[in-house]
Amino acid sequence: MSGTGGPRVLVARLDSFGDVLVAGPAVRAVAAGASHVTLLCGPQGAPAGRLLPGVDSLRTWAAPWVTETARPIDDAVVDEFRALVAEERPDEAVVLTSFHQSPLPLALLLRLAGVRRVSGASVDHPGSLLDVRLRPGEDLPEELPEPERALRIAEAAGFALPDDDAGRLAVRLDADPPPAVSGLVRYVVVHPGASVPARAWPAEQHRALVAAYAAAGVPVVVTGSPGERALTAEVAGNTGIDLGGATTPAQLAAVLAGAEVVVVGNTGPAHLAAAVGAPIVSLFSPVVPAVKWAPYAPLVELLGDQAAPCRLSRARACPVPGHPCLSRVSVQDVLDAHRRLLDRASRITERLPAT
Repeated sequence: MSGTGGPRVLVARLDSFGDVLVAGPAVRAVAAGASHVTLLCGPQGAPAGRLLPGVDSLRTWAAPWVTETARPIDDAVVDEFRALVAEERPDEAVVLTSFHQSPLPLALLLRLAGVRRVSGASVDHPGSLLDVRLRPGEDLPEELPEPERALRIAEAAGFALPDDDAGRLAVRLDADPPPAVSGLVRYVVVHPGASVPARAWPAEQHRALVAAYAAAGVPVVVTGSPGERALTAEVAGNTGIDLGGATTPAQLAAVLAGAEVVVVGNTGPAHLAAAVGAPIVSLFSPVVPAVKWAPYAPLVELLGDQAAPCRLSRARACPVPGHPCLSRVSVQDVLDAHRRLLDRASRITERLPAT
């Protein structure tokens, strides 16, 4: 947790599960120089916030300008936010956003709530809303991975990681995997879901992959949220272990940590897999840039046509008939990527000093 003698700091990341996970290094940097860290998340991101080291208190607040939590902004919302800030008593705030988001709506509410110092990255001139302003494209190059972007915002606010922290994603591992997994010596995790259809490898190809692993004698654990139970059941078939809707985020972290390889699209569990150090086959649709959003980890094999016509479209539904950027990825492509990951992992192990 945080140290003593520094300021009380509110760190805000208001959107999704994966967005909060990639803010982890920035949160740890703030914790290294703060006496208390409040992490402010939206409802979708709060479960990830509970896993992050360095957080002293977690508050959940649904911002009216965040798509998934849109609600009218009125005096009641402002009063609710002021009460939250009064309870947490931050001396300052660090607002973490992606390149397409603005910190200014939250900065305005923080000022109205009496927070004396606010830092963030803004394309628009912030006037008196920000004390520390980073300019995207200047202070923050477009090609920065999201964890590094967040860390630069924290550093500009005056908070740096300790020398012994390499800045990787990390979560607390304090839960056991479900019994169906805990007895396995070897297994692969296949996570078929994605937040939007444009980012999903077809279900039938996921199912064929599970069958291919089963034919090779490799157990497969299929994971997913409660809303993805039908999908995970279809993908698991008669050979996979279906954990759809059966794990908490902490249990899912434990499952991913034990996997030989995790096969996953551009979705929150990909970042959770990176945070627990799992080798990842990333089925990545180019609707958002991989340089920013690919799993931030050393052992990643990126599959998917990154030059496809849907590139950088931010589309939710694929705008190209047949979804070629991912549908052309074959089961054999995934199996080959798996082998490459094992080879890379063994070479890394060979270079490690003996203990």
